[in-house]
Amino acid sequence: MTRHRGYDGPRSTRRAVPPGDATPGGSVIVLVPVYRPGDRLPPLVTDLTAALPGASVLVVDDGSGPTAAAVLAEARSRGATVLRRRVNRGKGVVLRTGFRYAVTHHPDHDVVCVDADGQHRVSDVVRVVDRMRDTDAQTLGVRRFDGEVPARSRFGNAATRAAFRLATGRDVRDTQTGLRAYPAGLLHRLTTIPGDRFEYEMNVLLDAVRAGLPIEQVDIATRYHAGNSGSHFSALADSVRIYRPLVGFAAARALSLAPVGADAPGARAATAHPAPARRP
Repeated sequence: MTRHRGYDGPRSTRRAVPPGDATPGGSVIVLVPVYRPGDRLPPLVTDLTAALPGASVLVVDDGSGPTAAAVLAEARSRGATVLRRRVNRGKGVVLRTGFRYAVTHHPDHDVVCVDADGQHRVSDVVRVVDRMRDTDAQTLGVRRFDGEVPARSRFGNAATRAAFRLATGRDVRDTQTGLRAYPAGLLHRLTTIPGDRFEYEMNVLLDAVRAGLPIEQVDIATRYHAGNSGSHFSALADSVRIYRPLVGFAAARALSLAPVGADAPGARAATAHPAPARRP
């Protein structure tokens, strides 16, 4: 297997799971990024800890202010660790904050990221964690986008899927899913990937493609509450942020495939027939 910086190889070669952790949630951190969280957060903490025995729930708040204090306190009372940023910086900053916390305090723990709005079924979270552990690879919970799905979500996913396949040659069926699991060996690498807002998750996928790392995919149910009105995704600004790294990746790939100097006069002849060295 090819080794990459920040990736330590299959789990069987880098660490053994202690018998006490051989549970669905042992040695895993459930990272829940939040901004102005609603009433669904505390029950989500309860459901996750019940479905993943031994897991730690880490809630990272992105500068929601005092109005979120009561909901976050309730999440803490149900067993979650809550970190609060003073200023709203974006989802990418929050995710890196969670990954750094995991690397510092629980370096051998895997991480699964879950949205706070109740969009993901807990049973699907468990399935994504199981696949990640079976493969020791980054694993996405990919939505099927069938049934009652907001038009902008259906169109947006189809467009980014096509653009990602065109730019990278890989078919990732849901590039914007919030349900993603990462093995412990990848976490340090994730703390170094740029992007402060929603583009961060796109950069993570592009980084995996550059490094030749696998991306596993698990089909999950698609659930939207009130037409996805709780989403903080800006259709215009965040779409621009997401497509910018894709365009940059595609451009770099095209340049790397182009023959260097092929259009320069005499370049082909000089390569095939080197000029004789001059006499001193």
